[in-house]
Amino acid sequence: MTVSQCAKVGLAGILLALAALAGPASADMPDPATFPVWLEDFSGRLQAEGVSAPVRETMLEGLTPDLRIVERDRTQPEFVRPVWEYLAGAASADRAAGGQRAAARHRDALDQVEARFGVDRHVLTAIWGLESAYGAIQGDFDVVRSLATLAWEGRRRAFAEAQLIAAAQMIERGYATREDLKGSWAGAMGQTQFIPTTYLERAVDMDGDGRRNIWASEADALGSAANLLVNAGWESGAPVVVQVSLPDDYDFSRWSETARRPVAAWAGDAVRRAGGEWSPDDLYRPARLVLPAGARGPAFLAFGNFEALMRYNNSTAYGLGVAYLALRLDQGVTPPDGWPQDDPPITRSQAREMQDALTALGYDTGGVDGIVGANTRAALRRFQADAGLIADGYAGRQTYDAVMAARASR
Repeated sequence: MTVSQCAKVGLAGILLALAALAGPASADMPDPATFPVWLEDFSGRLQAEGVSAPVRETMLEGLTPDLRIVERDRTQPEFVRPVWEYLAGAASADRAAGGQRAAARHRDALDQVEARFGVDRHVLTAIWGLESAYGAIQGDFDVVRSLATLAWEGRRRAFAEAQLIAAAQMIERGYATREDLKGSWAGAMGQTQFIPTTYLERAVDMDGDGRRNIWASEADALGSAANLLVNAGWESGAPVVVQVSLPDDYDFSRWSETARRPVAAWAGDAVRRAGGEWSPDDLYRPARLVLPAGARGPAFLAFGNFEALMRYNNSTAYGLGVAYLALRLDQGVTPPDGWPQDDPPITRSQAREMQDALTALGYDTGGVDGIVGANTRAALRRFQADAGLIADGYAGRQTYDAVMAARASR
């Protein structure tokens, strides 16, 4: 097809021609020839949202799907990384050293952010380190193209279209140019990896230049992260997470992974702070018991500030990574040891097998998807209690073997 022919048939014709040359679309991959249909429909939605014609043209003209994004979105790693391996990397000596250097270079910005928002500078530096290696790795994907691909593909359409509308508003309001919108394949941007809706809600201009530049301004990026945490309930001067020891006869049947109790109540059950005593203020703070690797691994009390970090990234491993990198930056504290390395987390295919087996045994997991979420952990705890095992809900290889043996004996 010549250039002049391309100009006449437009994007839809080009995609149809390419599809014909490439042969039938994969059964597992959407047909690129359908992208212009979504694009035209979404352009009308942007217009209805009040986005001007120049901005719509800037965002959408010549846009094509990036099938790499579909593959990344659909691909889940088979092996689940043990939390102890994640922590070793998140709070490594090298990452901490990089954080010390970055914090020293941008001391004034951290001073300003800490004074305004009351968020600990070491926590902010830790988030910065885990999100973008202190600004060095922000992602170079075209965020508009990535989000348009996700919206067109359909599995995450509502999310992706909301982010595209927010991106259009960023451009419309002069917060960013089309070229600024670079980031991860999933749409997160800048040194602290904000999606567009979060940018509109929480990004701040700390350096006073009139822009909320989370890409090139360390002050803006760190201030925006602090603003997000404060709006998620951050309490200045309060702990994030504290390692604890449990009594040998701790009754796991009474434990709920979501239940928050004052530290005084935990202390009344002989839950002790590892390596120290509770401060009087901490005794009145609510916290929940977290067992990232089950009863045989380290135990933690997670406070309200930990829950604020969950609003940033809803992962227990991430929250612990931020907390321990911050502790290493501040006090040289390294992540705890004592993990059950002989009982690693099961793979995703094993999780599907276990979910199927648990459901067949009468412990409904709420579906078979290979993801060990709250429903699966609750079903697993019921099985463990009935089988005379410690009911900690940890999906490790040993419990997997017990579930599969029970299924086989039926």
